[in-house]
Order: sequence, then C-alpha cells, then structure tokens
Amino acid sequence: MELTVNALMLRAADYNDNDKILTLLTAENGKLTAGIKGVKKAGAKLKFAAQPFCFAEYTLTKKGEKYTVTGCSEIESFYDLRTDIGKFYAASAVAEAALSLTFEGLGCGDIFYGTVKALSRICTGDECEALIGYLVFALEKSGYALAAENCPHCGRPLFNEDKLRFDMNIGAFTCADCGNGPGASRVTYNAIRKILGKDFQSGFITPDGNKRALKLLREYFAYKTDGKLTALSEYIRLL
Repeated sequence: MELTVNALMLRAADYNDNDKILTLLTAENGKLTAGIKGVKKAGAKLKFAAQPFCFAEYTLTKKGEKYTVTGCSEIESFYDLRTDIGKFYAASAVAEAALSLTFEGLGCGDIFYGTVKALSRICTGDECEALIGYLVFALEKSGYALAAENCPHCGRPLFNEDKLRFDMNIGAFTCADCGNGPGASRVTYNAIRKILGKDFQSGFITPDGNKRALKLLREYFAYKTDGKLTALSEYIRLL
C-alpha cells in the first residue's frame, strides 16, 4: 500500500546505524510515524526529508502496520530556522506543541496549516510574537481557549488593573480578588489581548510582557495537557 501526503517533519529519532524514525504531521491523518532508510549516510538522496521542519510531499509505503518513506518532494525547507538560535528554539517549541496536541489517525487540518503558517512567520518575522500567537491558536483549537476580558467571576473591568490572576481551570484572567490562579501582570494581559485581536494598551506591550506571556502559556499548556515544552523553556531562557 502506498500513501502520498503533504507533511511537516516534527521529530526524528536515530534507528540502526544509518536510519531514522520520523514523526510527520499531516492534515488528513494527524501524526504518522515512518521509517526512512540510509539518511545518515553522506550524500543520501532523502537526507533533506529527515531535517527539522521539512515541509514536503512524502511518499510512504506501508507493510503490515509500519510506514517507510520511499520518496519525498520538498515544498519548503524553512532553512533559516536552523541558522538562528532564537528562531530554532521558537520553531522547536511550535513542533513540541503540535506533537502534544495531535494524534495518530485523527485529522487536524486547522493545527496542521496553523503550524506551517507559524513556522513561516517565525522564519521571516518576529519569532516571539509568532510563537505566542501559535500557542494561543493551538490551545484554542484543542479546546483550551484563553479569555482576556472582564473578570469572569465578578465582572470587574481589568484594563486598568495592575495586579491580576490567571485562573488555570477556565483559562481566563481575573481580578486579584477572585480565583485561585497565579498572579499575572498588566503587561501579560495586554500581550495576550493583542494576540487575540482585542483592544490593548500599546504602552503595556513590552519585551518583558511577551516573556511573561510565554511563561504563562507554558504553565497553562502543562496544566491542561500534561505536556512539557522543553524547547519553549530554552527559548524563554534566551530572551
């Protein structure tokens, strides 16, 4: 049986002396695991197919329950992601999140196309804002949307509040008097509102606010999915 899919290479693990096991993300089939032979040899024709973030048309041959990559036609390599350490770790955090939020055999068109778009934005633009945007988007598509409106418990407007909380159970910012979530700052609140396409206070959009927003998203992601975004932690350290 042969299957041809547009896929994004999210993870590669060494196997035997010269082979790798790839985890591919597809729109129609979610994650697919496939072996690829000989790609650790110098001059291997399909070496590019096992490179991080390779977006390509993969030809897979299935024998029993196992897929093997037998052909590949590159669509986009996102090469620049591998030449800048900040962009590399931001893109790796995107890949980790996509791996955690998708499943084998279950279509994930929104997350698939959103992941490709995020890698393109990281490659050519502000990787920090692109990463925040992707995490907010992917969490929403997985049923864990964030809310940055008035306090959901008492209705108090939060725009001019310096001390806030973030309720992990409902994924929402609250006033400091409500909820039991960790403390959150005004700059974090505005960074998330900007990504959500809502009105925000431009004076509170700062690099520190973006860093705090990423820390909040890391904790919220772990709380909701039990997944650890180690590349995100490294990216935050670089900031």
